[in-house]
Amino acid sequence: MYYRLGKTLLKPLTHALYRPTITGTEHVPRSGGVILASNHLSFIDSFAIPLSAPRQVRFLAKDDYFTGPGPGGAIRRGLFQAMGAIPVDRRSSRAAQESLDAALSVLQAGDAFGIYPEGTRSRDGRLYRGRTGVAFLALTARVPIVPVALEGTEDIMPIGSRFPRLARVSVSFGEPIDAAGHYAGMPQGRARRELTDEVMAAIAALSGQERADVFNELPPEARGPAIGT
Repeated sequence: MYYRLGKTLLKPLTHALYRPTITGTEHVPRSGGVILASNHLSFIDSFAIPLSAPRQVRFLAKDDYFTGPGPGGAIRRGLFQAMGAIPVDRRSSRAAQESLDAALSVLQAGDAFGIYPEGTRSRDGRLYRGRTGVAFLALTARVPIVPVALEGTEDIMPIGSRFPRLARVSVSFGEPIDAAGHYAGMPQGRARRELTDEVMAAIAALSGQERADVFNELPPEARGPAIGT
């Protein structure tokens, strides 16, 4: 109910304000478990993808977003609930495993799950090396991966900003990658690394970003569960 109401209200508003260019929605399966693996430029990305996709896409979100006080906390909580976000306790000693378990539950229920293989937002616009959590999920749940490229979201909500700005955005959905079929029988470690690299190459082809052949790291005080790892 929250999702349908939120998308009914938010989609016309955001599309009128930001006039997004959306391509490739025909590549997103309309049913069954699927992973949408995207580059990550802004806090707003987890709203841009669900509001552009032809079906509900669920993301993980730190549980702080669901517990803030006052009117601001209520608005933020309502937005995340409307998008179907899944709260995760970043302070838990089992945060990474709990994040994987939550993602697998979404996929095994036949739903779409969104993930950022880079693990965190790019602060310089480059596309960083992908972490293999995306491949673990796809191979374990035996679901396809749809690469997604975002452009312009960093201009709506730059890192450190408190309020969104007007900017043009594009969301591109690429052709699905059949993880289970192509990598069947390959040693697990090799399969995860090669599949992740294939996903990142597909995202790069869609986004046109410069590649960075290193992992993107957060400062220690900002780290939380990264299921890309």
